[in-house]
Amino acid sequence: MKSAIPPQKNSRGGAGPLAVPQLVDEEAEAFVAEAIAELVRSKIPFLIAGTFAVSAYTGISRPTKDLDVFCKAGDYTRILRHFKSRGYAVEIEDDRWLGKVFKGRFFFDVIFASPNGTMLVNDSWFAHALPVEISGCPVSIAAPTELIWSKSFIQLRERYDGADVVHVILKAHDRVDWARLLEYMEVHWEVLLIHLLNFRWIYPSERNKVPQWLMDELLSRLAAQRDLPLPQTKICRGRMYSRPDYEIDVREWGFADIGGEGDMREGIEEKTP
Repeated sequence: MKSAIPPQKNSRGGAGPLAVPQLVDEEAEAFVAEAIAELVRSKIPFLIAGTFAVSAYTGISRPTKDLDVFCKAGDYTRILRHFKSRGYAVEIEDDRWLGKVFKGRFFFDVIFASPNGTMLVNDSWFAHALPVEISGCPVSIAAPTELIWSKSFIQLRERYDGADVVHVILKAHDRVDWARLLEYMEVHWEVLLIHLLNFRWIYPSERNKVPQWLMDELLSRLAAQRDLPLPQTKICRGRMYSRPDYEIDVREWGFADIGGEGDMREGIEEKTP
């Protein structure tokens, strides 16, 4: 695919990696080029994320079948309406986070949040985005910080984005705003710690790519948590990774769904024969 993503200078003055995904065929390339050009003409703010952003930051060029377009919640219906007015088919797959634009067998996703409600695209995404050129069009891709955040909870049986997270950390660690990432994941800091421990285990010689202050902060939270009593309400936060994979937990094992009410631990134990 004819794309130009200029190497970006990092904090040490070096140039970052450069790659674009491998689309399935020339028709797919033409569709993506046409879609990006139409998005630019619409003048509706959008960002490119997903595989295109991972390729730009890591140098990994892998096959992809679609394009991930991120926007604010107020703009996703505008994008769908714009493309519908130009003869494309549109679909609202899930009004909580995802719409799609189709032309024949090709499509692109319009994403404004995460399916589990942990991530919402906001002005900060655009303030820190990286200007690039794809198919001759000036666009912006999500910054590494937001890219990591967008992939941290994608842990389903059929799809796991942990490799993308560690590859972005490895290749773009000096472009990650770690304080901002912690702010994004403040409530779910354990998920961030899991990814960072995963990175350290995969790349033991690269542990210094993650700031020591961040590891100290997360491990101190873990230590403080260890001295506290267990939560009274039985919940299964695995549902934030994948609702179907953790269906049995709420249907049969007595755990509360995310955001739902559940029995207190003592109540569950009292019912146990």
